[in-house]
Amino acid sequence: MLTQLAIRDFAIIEKMELDFTAGLSVLTGETGAGKSILVDALGLVLGDRADADVIRASAERAEISAEFDTGKLPAVRAWLDAHELSADGACILRRVIARDGRARGQINGRSVPLQLLRELGEQLVDIHGQHEHQSLLRPAAQLALLDEFADHPDLLAHIARLYQDWKATQERLLELRSAAQQRDTRLELLRHQVAELEALGLQPGEIAALDEEHRRLANSGKLMAGTQAALNSLYESEEASAHQLTHQALTTLAALTELDPLLKPTCELLQNAEIQLDEAGDSLRRYLSAADLDPQRLEQIENRLGAIHDVARKHHAEAEDLPALLEKLSAELRSVENSEITLQELETEFARLGKSYREAAARLGDQRRRAADKLAGKVAAIMHELGMPGGRFAIEVSSDPERFAPQGNNNVEFQVSANPGQPLKPLARVASGGELSRIALAIQVVTARASAIPCLIFDEVDAGIGGGVAEIVGRYLRSLGASRQVLCVTHLAQVASQAHQHIRVLKQTRGQATATHIEVLDRKTRVEELARMLGGVEITATTRKHASEMIARAGGD
Repeated sequence: MLTQLAIRDFAIIEKMELDFTAGLSVLTGETGAGKSILVDALGLVLGDRADADVIRASAERAEISAEFDTGKLPAVRAWLDAHELSADGACILRRVIARDGRARGQINGRSVPLQLLRELGEQLVDIHGQHEHQSLLRPAAQLALLDEFADHPDLLAHIARLYQDWKATQERLLELRSAAQQRDTRLELLRHQVAELEALGLQPGEIAALDEEHRRLANSGKLMAGTQAALNSLYESEEASAHQLTHQALTTLAALTELDPLLKPTCELLQNAEIQLDEAGDSLRRYLSAADLDPQRLEQIENRLGAIHDVARKHHAEAEDLPALLEKLSAELRSVENSEITLQELETEFARLGKSYREAAARLGDQRRRAADKLAGKVAAIMHELGMPGGRFAIEVSSDPERFAPQGNNNVEFQVSANPGQPLKPLARVASGGELSRIALAIQVVTARASAIPCLIFDEVDAGIGGGVAEIVGRYLRSLGASRQVLCVTHLAQVASQAHQHIRVLKQTRGQATATHIEVLDRKTRVEELARMLGGVEITATTRKHASEMIARAGGD
């Protein structure tokens, strides 16, 4: 709900802070005092467009801020979270209009574009009258109200899921149909590429093994010569070999150990060295005898590596990646070969989903039409009580079988005839602001439990009515205030007497300056204001008594 409105240098308001309570709050005052200015200011902070003309004559900028309690508005808190605009406690909207034409908007202290102010504002306040914030004029809002009144959330959710499945299948079907046009060309290329890679038969790790064998064969002469030289040095040299020298040293030291036992460890080391030299010689002899110097094998390896790299270049890939590429192309080939079957399956599924959607949409349309008749009848009955005895109200629900949308295929239009003999017209074309406000009041009373907007404002809702009808309007506004916050600008005591909070707007002149003054009335001053509204210039004791009785009859103190 709206908890506070603060205004500085707007129109004829110099400075004002006004706290609001729950229930019905009325704004009264003499004509021209500035009652509707408050509504205009609230409209601006909720995202209406403005120019520098709204700034008070002696000021450079106008500032408006509105504070809302969103504790019982989970959808609003979720919206704030989604836009990273959450703040602890209340939600504060601020609008600044400068003399140079620049305007700034803020939500919880953070600058935002006008569109975000408007999006949030439409979730917080609905202004009925000759203003832009009239959600009931929007087809989407009319459809939402009808659905909330019909109370069929499960069917709506079912329709939305069917639509999402239908849409996803349609997109996949379009992709496959587009791909099918190039299917034959792609299929021929894939088959050629897969056949070529399969014929190559490259195995994981094969390239590394071939490279290793190629290096060995290409350097076989160097390897054999080096190995033989090492064997000669270790064991087979005609001169002293390492084995011979080690054996001689061991023989010499073994004889000396009889003289000095400290040489025994060294002898053991030489014995181990002699054994290692024997084993190294045997290993080198085996290597030399087993060496494969077949030049044909070298040629085979070179041809194999050349073929592998040729194929890799054709596919613009690394040779090591060819096995993975074969797997990828094979999978695509299978997919393309099966695409005709997949396309047929998708077309069948698409048709099935379309049929299911149309059947569900038809059920939804039937439920909407039944709900529309009930809602229209209740609204018309209240219109008759609100000073439009010959008025008619209807809700037209039409269908477009070829339309697919998350909310079904219906178009909903609220239609009204305010006077006898006049044809039904769309609600958006109702000319009289007062009639529109009363029709909106009738709709809001009927759908009070359904609508999610927490604050309703009715500007000049009593235009053109009086007497008993005015009292009925007041009663409906007060009953609406039991579940919603309602603000009403009124000239009628019968309406004002029903308020939970009464705010008086005064226009005061000091020298050459004129300013609007706001005050919240207590029991005594409220009686005086109602007496003024009832009696005009001269207020008598009888008038005051009548005003007091009206407050008491409405349930006031």
